[in-house]
Amino acid sequence: MSLEGRGDLTARIYRQLLDAIIDGRLRAGERLPPSRELARRLDVARNTVAVAYERLLAEGFLVARVGNGTYVSEAAPVATQSRRAPSGHDVRPRPIWRTLPVGTTKPSPLYNFSVGVPDAALFPLETWRRLVGREVRRATVGSGQYGDPAGHEPLRAAIARYASVAHSVRAGADDVIVTQGAQQAIDLVGRVVVEPGDLVAVEEPGYRQARLVFETLGARVAPVPVDADGLDVAAIPSGVRLVYTTPSHQFPTGVPMSLARRGALLDWARAEGALVIEDDYDSEFRYSRRPLEPLQSIDREGRVIYIGTFSKTLLPLLRIGYLVAPASLQPALGAAKWIADRHGEIFTQAALARFLEEGLLARHVRKATRVYAERHELVLDLLERDFGDWLEAVPSSAGLHVCARSRTGTALDIEAVVARAAERDVAVESLAGYCAKSPGQSGLVIGYGAIDASRIGPGLRRLVSAFELTAAAR
Repeated sequence: MSLEGRGDLTARIYRQLLDAIIDGRLRAGERLPPSRELARRLDVARNTVAVAYERLLAEGFLVARVGNGTYVSEAAPVATQSRRAPSGHDVRPRPIWRTLPVGTTKPSPLYNFSVGVPDAALFPLETWRRLVGREVRRATVGSGQYGDPAGHEPLRAAIARYASVAHSVRAGADDVIVTQGAQQAIDLVGRVVVEPGDLVAVEEPGYRQARLVFETLGARVAPVPVDADGLDVAAIPSGVRLVYTTPSHQFPTGVPMSLARRGALLDWARAEGALVIEDDYDSEFRYSRRPLEPLQSIDREGRVIYIGTFSKTLLPLLRIGYLVAPASLQPALGAAKWIADRHGEIFTQAALARFLEEGLLARHVRKATRVYAERHELVLDLLERDFGDWLEAVPSSAGLHVCARSRTGTALDIEAVVARAAERDVAVESLAGYCAKSPGQSGLVIGYGAIDASRIGPGLRRLVSAFELTAAAR
């Protein structure tokens, strides 16, 4: 409460309380602090506050309950419009921020084929509650210090062991920086290595949020095509400083980068003195074929920054990812993390360390992989059976989605199909939305992480109807 303004102190306190009641900051039934306590906070005489309370009582804005305090009256009038910040009409962000989409949470449709969303029902919630509860109980007042910006040390050690066993990543605990998901990891790398005007290469189609990160940092972003072997290294333009790629399971097409192409990318990075971000966002869920070695494990010169996340393995709400960087970049990345948010949430990090150390993540991945494999096969079968006139699935053997390209010669407006599907309570995404160049590539990206197997068939039948209606309308 501010006491700046005109009038005596009692009038200012009265006006501040009255405004708070009318605009809803003090709600009906809410208890006010005793006059003695409020006077102490404001450094005024108790009688100054008491007189303001008495006036509000007399006007019906407050009610006194004998022996129980002073409360906002249930009959107090409330403004019909919520209190808002000033418009700031002549204050503007940098131009790029005026064009970027604002992330919002939409109601989940009946048939949710959204991309990159795991099944929350598979998450071992009771086990997680037990682990978090144990870490909260272990905390003491004396431990109320800021944490290490690089992350909780036991979690960093657990991640290093897990990534080594599960993904062949070469890392010790000191090489790991824990982040708020993969998105923050990309942002930290960009802050540390990208200068305004630098040329950064990204996959086309590819992960649009990564592209947006580099653009907001002032980089020039060059889309590089993806073929059956992954990122086309020969198409990387000269002068590129950094390459962002998803070699284990290219996003969104699903193709893995071949071993020959991986070698070519590392040779290119060595010759150009460039860096590579390897985003291994969902390779835990594999349904056939042994995964290829990550770029990081075959990199001998420190050209690769490896990024992993637990958001897709466990829950999107669990904002924990990590990066493994060459030693030469680790101090700067640690400083960038400290500047960005000081450190992550320690209780969650400590619980995840236990989750990893007790083998619970490996158990969850095995269980979830069986479930997702069934859905993956079902989606592929139905695409081949019911969508053969319009779509051709891109071969894939991992992840939580399938990419299907429009067949050559098919002139359907995929955006119209997506809109008609939405009208039928079916959420599905256009491949063009993952392209930087316009017009984007034609096709659909169909996620199956957030939809039960029993709903896949009915949902895809509604999608067939959307195709049929779009074809009839041509």
